[in-house]
Amino acid sequence: MTAAWAVAGTCLVLWIGLLFFRGGFWRVAPRLDTPPGGFAHTDPQAPSQRTCSVATMIPARNEADILPQTLPTVVAQEYEGVFHVTLIDDQSTDATADIAQEAAKAAGRADRLTVLRGDPLPTGWAGKVWALAQGSKRGAPIDSDYLWFTDADIAYDAGVLRALVDKAESEELDLVSVMACLRVDSRWDRLLIPAFVYFFAKLYPFRFVGDPRRRTAGAAGGCVLVRRRALQEAGGLEAIRSALIDDCALGRLIKRHEGRIWLGFTKSVRSVRPYGSLRSIWDMVARSAYDQLQYSPLLVVGTVLGMMLLYAVAPLATLGGLVAAALGLPGAAWLALIGGMAWSLMTASFLPILDHHGAGRWIAIFLPVAGTLYTAMVLSSAWRHRTGRSGAWKGRTRGAGDATSA
Repeated sequence: MTAAWAVAGTCLVLWIGLLFFRGGFWRVAPRLDTPPGGFAHTDPQAPSQRTCSVATMIPARNEADILPQTLPTVVAQEYEGVFHVTLIDDQSTDATADIAQEAAKAAGRADRLTVLRGDPLPTGWAGKVWALAQGSKRGAPIDSDYLWFTDADIAYDAGVLRALVDKAESEELDLVSVMACLRVDSRWDRLLIPAFVYFFAKLYPFRFVGDPRRRTAGAAGGCVLVRRRALQEAGGLEAIRSALIDDCALGRLIKRHEGRIWLGFTKSVRSVRPYGSLRSIWDMVARSAYDQLQYSPLLVVGTVLGMMLLYAVAPLATLGGLVAAALGLPGAAWLALIGGMAWSLMTASFLPILDHHGAGRWIAIFLPVAGTLYTAMVLSSAWRHRTGRSGAWKGRTRGAGDATSA
């Protein structure tokens, strides 16, 4: 029983430390939301609106079904400065290019869109980074002040671009990124999608990301505004060409070269991509989790042990302690109490993210289940790499031999 107390106590101490000393990762903050009704009440001739040009890049591979929902919200942004959108058709086998042009025309902003046919993926490049690099060089105004990288499945409120640029200009930031509010439909979505954001924020606490005194750096790839000059001085997209987790690699690149970055939450940016099933979420995570762990078996082992200590010990100690107490074993009630305290802290910390996604508070008690499943996804990612299926996405697979550190 003493050993069980020690393990459960360690779990409790870790949760206390995480909640009070990990940058408030569990809070939905900082935020960047556009005001209700857009920016009609603000000065449309603010300095950033007059002087800052923005070149928008959208990498798209087989996105014909989703672009009619998202592209109109990009090309129709309320932005008075020079603003142009380049969609890079990344070797699609569907009607992505035609649908994109039709969607922009339907929104009345066909003049803001250029569709660029992407070249085949060269060795050593990750697909998304290669598409963005082509758009930056071949499809964007060379003298644009900012590059706005957004995914094909992301929809926006009308004033988001203005808010991003104003944030960057007013605080002299080189990169501004917001975590899109992810779509939550099915029971698997409710359990795993908010948990994905929760784990991401624990790994990259947003307050730490924005603190120039800390090395923590990251970004949310669905929506990233980066100052062109800062990216060029840091080596350009070529410097992260092999990165599967390109957003965090970009954040590290900019911060490593003394750029100032900011990452926040928002309700004004939404992913419309449906997941729905365990398999679709599993594939999304397993595609790149091993890349996050730098292809290190030791880091995989450490991650598994850490996740089990944080997410499995508390419910096991609680339930096991209650059963042992019912059987009259000495010290069992204390074990249940320690485990219950850790589980309660874990549950409470999950509530703000659940509220943000509208997923239902009852899910919070099942965070240990989500943690266990994500641990299994990490192991699956390592196995896929070992069997040459690393980075599989939309019919394109990056083999084990292509993996390099970014």
